[in-house]
Amino acid sequence: MSHSILVVDDETRLADVLAAAIEDLGYRTVAVDSARAALMELEQARFDLVLTDLRLPVMDGRALLKEVRKRWPDVPVVVITAFAAVRDAVELVKEGAFDYIAKPFEMEDVAATIRRALRLADVVRENDRLRGELEGRYSFDTLIGNSAAFRRVIEQVTEVCETRATVMLNGESGTGKELVARAIHFNSPRRAKPFVAVNCAAIPEGLLESELFGHVKGAFTGALANRTGRFAAADGGTLFLDEIGDMPMGLQAKLLRVIQERSFEPVGASRSQSVDVRLVTATHKDMRQAIAEGRFREDLYYRLNVFPILLPALRERREDVPLLAGHFIVELAEAMGKRVTGFTPAALSAMATYDWPGNIRELRNCIERAVIVARADVIDERDLPQDLFEPGRREAPSGLPRDLDAELERLERGFIVEALRRTDGVQVQAARLLGIAERSLWHRIKKLGIRVGRSVSE
Repeated sequence: MSHSILVVDDETRLADVLAAAIEDLGYRTVAVDSARAALMELEQARFDLVLTDLRLPVMDGRALLKEVRKRWPDVPVVVITAFAAVRDAVELVKEGAFDYIAKPFEMEDVAATIRRALRLADVVRENDRLRGELEGRYSFDTLIGNSAAFRRVIEQVTEVCETRATVMLNGESGTGKELVARAIHFNSPRRAKPFVAVNCAAIPEGLLESELFGHVKGAFTGALANRTGRFAAADGGTLFLDEIGDMPMGLQAKLLRVIQERSFEPVGASRSQSVDVRLVTATHKDMRQAIAEGRFREDLYYRLNVFPILLPALRERREDVPLLAGHFIVELAEAMGKRVTGFTPAALSAMATYDWPGNIRELRNCIERAVIVARADVIDERDLPQDLFEPGRREAPSGLPRDLDAELERLERGFIVEALRRTDGVQVQAARLLGIAERSLWHRIKKLGIRVGRSVSE
């Protein structure tokens, strides 16, 4: 897709000639003869670059630059000026213009300046897009659940994310500890700085120190160049140490020193390096038992456990299964290009009564497999893995609920909350998704005590 360029010059003939020459380079152009006309064009259509003369009647190029920078900060402005006014153009660059072109000019110079400005604008725009995607992916909206146990987790994340406090996440494998860690980072004042994750259990003990703190050339056999460690890479941001309970005792002492002194020494270095890092750690182990058995330093534990958050297992928040399943089916069906839109009541019931020893990770894998094998636009019991139907793996051995009324109410609530969440609380659209009348939906919302607003909750 070609870029759009707005040319501004009060000499109409010159503006038209310049616009035509730029069009010959493959860009779309619009030419206007005043700053006011330029602002009107910018309000009506998107432009990737403004190319303006400095000397304009009524509102000059300097005033136009100021207005564009204020209202469309991602649109670069290039100023054209007579040679005698180059000093003014240099001042404009300091005020935010991308560059200037002195008259008389060669078209090759104009083309080169345009290419540089558009290339930089594209990079900035792409970075903003990626940052927005990251922030959206790890916003509070991605922490899905209406159960009391999970609402407590969200409350704790809300309380701690704006602080500098060190956080320890505890929970079984697959409960979403890294997702919570990322949500803490991307909703904190450090969101513009790096989030760096390290799995302490996945890196051999002999390499973990170099991985965390880096090393200098020649520090050990194979150290052929200096290497930046994860602490330095996360400077100003957040370092997430997953499976902290598996960290070797020798490294625990060095980590404690980093926390106390906010500095460290790369392997083989003789000088300390200062660092400003917020630590978030995670473990599935009983840390107090590890301390009692001499596998973890008690003083380090108290440094890391400043703000503990316990993530509940999925079996402890069964009412969230329909919400999570609905979220995953949208994400996975879109990624696979399949038209799978929901679940049969039998499939949801089977998932709701399963124990989920692998927690959310296992649920996502289950939905992924079901989307792959599904032959209809809804997932049925037969599309689910057989693990869900093995004896001893379900809540009730017979496969029947212990309290039918409570089970039906829980499933109904799950369907309604998920439909309202997908439609941002618009009940007409939610009723259409559920295949019921709006009045029927209203009565069910009232009966179940579901609160509908900008966010949907029980």
